[in-house]
Amino acid sequence: MTPSPDPRTVALITMGCARNEVDSEELAGRLVADGWTIVDDPSGAQAVMVNTCGFVDIAKKDSIDAILSAAELKSTPNNSSATQAVVAVGCLAQRYGSELAQTLPEADAVLGFDDYPEISARLASILAGETHVSHSPSDRRRLLPIAPIDRASNAVTQHTSIPGHSNTPLSWEPPVLRRRLESSPVAPVKLASGCDRRCTFCAIPYFRGSFISRPPADIVSEIAWLSADNVSEVVLVSENSTSYGKDLGDLRLLESLLPAIGEGTEISRIRVAYLQPAEVRPDLIRIMATTPVVAPYFDLSFQHASPSLLRRMKRFGGEEQFLDLIASIREIAPNAGIRSNVIVGFPGESQEDFETLLRFLERARLDAVGVFGYSDEEGTEAFDFLPKVPEILIAERVEIIRNLVDELMEQRAEDRLGEIVEVIIESIDTETGAGIGHAGHQGPDDSETRVMAGVEQFTIGAMISCEVVDTEGVDLIAKVVPA
Repeated sequence: MTPSPDPRTVALITMGCARNEVDSEELAGRLVADGWTIVDDPSGAQAVMVNTCGFVDIAKKDSIDAILSAAELKSTPNNSSATQAVVAVGCLAQRYGSELAQTLPEADAVLGFDDYPEISARLASILAGETHVSHSPSDRRRLLPIAPIDRASNAVTQHTSIPGHSNTPLSWEPPVLRRRLESSPVAPVKLASGCDRRCTFCAIPYFRGSFISRPPADIVSEIAWLSADNVSEVVLVSENSTSYGKDLGDLRLLESLLPAIGEGTEISRIRVAYLQPAEVRPDLIRIMATTPVVAPYFDLSFQHASPSLLRRMKRFGGEEQFLDLIASIREIAPNAGIRSNVIVGFPGESQEDFETLLRFLERARLDAVGVFGYSDEEGTEAFDFLPKVPEILIAERVEIIRNLVDELMEQRAEDRLGEIVEVIIESIDTETGAGIGHAGHQGPDDSETRVMAGVEQFTIGAMISCEVVDTEGVDLIAKVVPA
């Protein structure tokens, strides 16, 4: 039966990273611009769109589980659910396309990135009972010229402005097709799309494509719009933020953009996510450490510390180079937060390699570390690398690393006792009245600060000066510093 065209309702379920959050809000913006109504409860939506993650096995499983859970709504007894179609989009959908559609019939359609500009029409046709033929996966790096500087006039990108809408910095209309799906005072902003690096463990460039920077004016305009919508902090996200501008003819464009955001908007704080250690420049460190609006936070993806193993990953650096980079940051900004991710059990990882990683983490004293056990990803070079580290040994090494970094991160938190930190209040604990948020050095997914006194005078989104008076594991307990 053809559904009633008015109202057309859709719910979006977002899996994975902050980059996916932006993609979901851009999809929502396109749909709202074409007359759809976004609803929070999937059971009250005609269509449920699951924005999937395709990065590692556990993320894939979570995405598939979300699709299956949404599909159950279609068979709700007594027809209590409005759901008529479940659609998969996002990285898992793009990466596997027709293969996913064949193996997951619970999804009524699997849409790729090229379907996004016509997402409204795609959903309407699916609800009308039409069959959508899913794409066959291909290497999206081939869509653009190899040389970054040649991409500007050939860009295959999702950065699309709303026709007829103003892009002036303080316009209430969004400069891109975006509709916020939550009211948090912290919001991600897309800095760039894709990646040009060829890390042997990573399939992201294959399905996300080559690196494309957003124009600076678009970024500043979007942040101004978010600021007017009660956002206090923006997190600049991409697959590799240190490459920003290389396709626009200026590899140091990020150094210019960050102060421009502070001068051109009323945003309280900018946080930069995912810095490639091999591309971090002295001037970038200086700008990030000394520009008041930029959070004292360095998200450095080290992945390992053994030089020989890093070469097998097609990455650069090693223990001593990384320690020098950390020292250069702390020389300018002693209280800066530094986080990273490491992969344990990469093919060929010897006991000596593992001990190098242990020693590096002990010496680096990072504020946050994500620990991942290696797993083979089809379509990557490392899939065929030998020798494989036995799974039981990977699990043992992961546990050792996690126990170590848990202890080190708690020590780093204790080192901040007496420190004055700037905290953006993101929620209020209704039982204790404490304000909960993040200090500048704390990544959104790593730890938090609970402000225990004086917070009743502040509102959600306020940035307040606090003194750290205690810790709770990796979290901080703080009190408001009197003005």
